[in-house]
Amino acid sequence: MSSFKSIDHLPQTREEYGARHLLESEMHSNPIEQFKIWFDEYAQTEPTTYNAMVLSTVDHCNHPDSRIVLLKELDKNEFIFYTQYSGVKGLQMENNPFVALNFYWPQQARQVRVRGMVHRISAEQSDEYFYSRPRESQLSCMASPQSLKISGREELEAAYRKVCETYADIMTVRPDSWGGYAVVPDEIEFWQGRDNRLHDRIQYIRHEDNWCMQRLTP
Repeated sequence: MSSFKSIDHLPQTREEYGARHLLESEMHSNPIEQFKIWFDEYAQTEPTTYNAMVLSTVDHCNHPDSRIVLLKELDKNEFIFYTQYSGVKGLQMENNPFVALNFYWPQQARQVRVRGMVHRISAEQSDEYFYSRPRESQLSCMASPQSLKISGREELEAAYRKVCETYADIMTVRPDSWGGYAVVPDEIEFWQGRDNRLHDRIQYIRHEDNWCMQRLTP
């Protein structure tokens, strides 16, 4: 590995982003449709983690928190993901439904920022996705409530074995504490990296049922 890729050389790290550009005349009037275009382009270059996104929330003290989650559906203009309702991020979203998403696609020097409010999806929709997962993933979900302190890995694996034994010959059950959330966007920004740091930023802001587009400085 080159020494210039070590943490000690971060100030000297430089990269030009290329000739891709964003012009208002080439952007879709609906940011959800524009997102689909960019998402599909990136998916062709990154077959494994193309649906990863950063989810940012705040706790009861308004301290920010972020983690990677997976986008599982874009339904009715809402960004859907699944998690434990009783985990840290679930409790944070129940306390404050304002969240942010960030998609970073380095192959195209692009990112998309989304801000909006989150709500739980229906139990029926959560059931449908839960039972589409591999059985092992269903069992893991049932065995492990999120963000609880445990004595060690052995305790986790013992809980998994117990659930596997209990449900060896019967159908699994989606825990009430696990399900989907949908982010309803109010703002969506498309960022395109450009050479010399003169990046393109196009922001959409929702006004009732319409979207207004504007350009921002880098």
